[in-house]
Amino acid sequence: MSDVPALELVDIQRTYQQASEPLPVLRGASLTLHPGELVALVGPSGAGKSTLLHVAGLLERPDGGQVRVEGRDCGRMGDAERTQMRRTTIGFVYQFHHLLPEFSAVENVMLPQMIAGLGKGEARARAMELLSMVGLTKRASHRPAKLSGGEQQRVAIVRALANAPRILIGDEPTGNLDHHTADDVMNALIAIVRNVGLGALIATHNLELARRMDRIVALEDGVLIERS
Repeated sequence: MSDVPALELVDIQRTYQQASEPLPVLRGASLTLHPGELVALVGPSGAGKSTLLHVAGLLERPDGGQVRVEGRDCGRMGDAERTQMRRTTIGFVYQFHHLLPEFSAVENVMLPQMIAGLGKGEARARAMELLSMVGLTKRASHRPAKLSGGEQQRVAIVRALANAPRILIGDEPTGNLDHHTADDVMNALIAIVRNVGLGALIATHNLELARRMDRIVALEDGVLIERS
């Protein structure tokens, strides 16, 4: 593992205003994520896991604390720089695949690369390489409606990796799948993280899948606690 963490959350605080009352969600959450490491994030619904992931992924600014990506303090960045960081350094996978239905699997993986400025030929070559990593070479020309749920989610995973991010953030990426399919998708995700050397923070309610990762952290009362 690199000596420089892929991601550091330091004393993160986030409070929402609910009617006339403040609602503290994060009360000093801290986490260090290294390259090549998979960390499972667990906790009951409503504990603030999605809020933590949004802060970690620079989609939301905390009220206090620091977010550091590869040693860089993201709190000092303007919105344009944070947007660029999300495009190039952070990949997101959600519970629902959010693939564009009018495009094929390979085109869905090509699009983020072309938006980032890569030529069509190079984008297609990298997309095919990524799809081969999850066993979908023969399904590359199929649109999402012709893919199974597990295949769609595997496409979503490699789409998140299209621009070679250093951090992968997953919000219940297997939560919409049956047990067997979820296991297959997690196998693909773990293999890619190990192969590429990403740091991955994955929220899940599935403790069996969580135990397959390197560490488990639980969000309780707004703070992160290491679990065995």
